[in-house]
Amino acid sequence: MKPTNVLVAGATGYLGKFITQELIEKGYETKIIVRNKEKIKMNAPNLNILEAQVTKPETLKDICKNIDVVISTVGITRQKDGLTYMDVDYQANVNLIDEAKKHGVKKFIYISVLNGEKLRHLKICEAKEKLVDYLKQSGLEYCIIRPNGFFSDMGDFLKMAKSGKVYLFGNGKLKLNPIHGKDLAKEIVGTINQEKKEINIGGPDLLSQNEIAELALKAYGKPKKIVHLPDWIRKFVLWSMRTFTSSKTYGPIEFFMTTMVMDMKSPLFGQEHLKDFFIKEVNNK
Repeated sequence: MKPTNVLVAGATGYLGKFITQELIEKGYETKIIVRNKEKIKMNAPNLNILEAQVTKPETLKDICKNIDVVISTVGITRQKDGLTYMDVDYQANVNLIDEAKKHGVKKFIYISVLNGEKLRHLKICEAKEKLVDYLKQSGLEYCIIRPNGFFSDMGDFLKMAKSGKVYLFGNGKLKLNPIHGKDLAKEIVGTINQEKKEINIGGPDLLSQNEIAELALKAYGKPKKIVHLPDWIRKFVLWSMRTFTSSKTYGPIEFFMTTMVMDMKSPLFGQEHLKDFFIKEVNNK
């Protein structure tokens, strides 16, 4: 029997909104978990909005009743409100998995990060991969989606391009293919009826960091000015951040600066192009 009842956790985030919209359009009976119903603008006959906090297991009681599939995008980029990566990326999702098991949920879909297993030494990835381990041992059918970055993550290129110069570490030849949330949501919803356990995924355009920098500069109508910094500067910044600040500050920077010198190529998916996204972002400012 094709699953029809889907619960989305993290539905108010960047990716969660696209997933919810895709589920509604595909005709799934969709439930979303939110902190405050009043702030939700979405409305559809097959959408049910539930108030709960994933970090507080007592609020999740019976939330998975009559649910076939849970999709979780729950996670934080920056630690705030006194919550750590372990509190949110790990424990909040554990709360969901435990509740899903109680009610016989058929499948749990979790969105992690590309190369997460190689990046366990980073604070963000440590929590995500600990959760992946927990999910694999839960007894639930599962699928772990590993995107290599969203278009929105490329905002740092645009910020630099606005000033007329983009700074890169190394020669800028490493390639990646970030994906738009809309495209990723389609693929995630498509996994509901697939048997794959882990999926690496990226957008349709495989670009070097130099090419991404050029696209950002072109979006602002700026000439090509890319400065390649020696890697010792990156290593020194990382060391300084880890030594003199807390993980609340260095967590996101640590992740960004580590992946900047990694091959982040993924299988190509989607229809949305980074060039168009950059132009749209600049025009909307």
